[in-house]
Amino acid sequence: MHWLVGLLHLYMKTKLIPGPDHPITVEPNPSHITVTLDGRVIAETDKALELREASYPAVQYIPLADVDKTVLADSDHQTYCPFKGDASYYSVAHNGHTLENAVWTYRAPYDAVAPIADHVAFYPDKVEISVG
Repeated sequence: MHWLVGLLHLYMKTKLIPGPDHPITVEPNPSHITVTLDGRVIAETDKALELREASYPAVQYIPLADVDKTVLADSDHQTYCPFKGDASYYSVAHNGHTLENAVWTYRAPYDAVAPIADHVAFYPDKVEISVG
């Protein structure tokens, strides 16, 4: 029965395409981006992608290759965005503390945001994100 609920959930997902009512852009951000936690640099890049979606604040997507993977722990948490697809999450472990689901990624994003594959985004209320 559990598999049936999962199948029904997948079937019911709506896929939407960005447009004038809900614009989404993904562009390279030429700024230097640094992500820190308690003063420790956990990500640093000059290759971030900035995603702007409708009226939401811009989000910096950092190449996973530029993240200290020793602080990342896979999470079972998942969400769905009809414009971007299925999001997977990481928790961040540092100094004996764990920040649950502090990082998200779209491993197989929809075509409209395909460049964010292999990138992660951090919740700005859980870490410090410096742009510039």
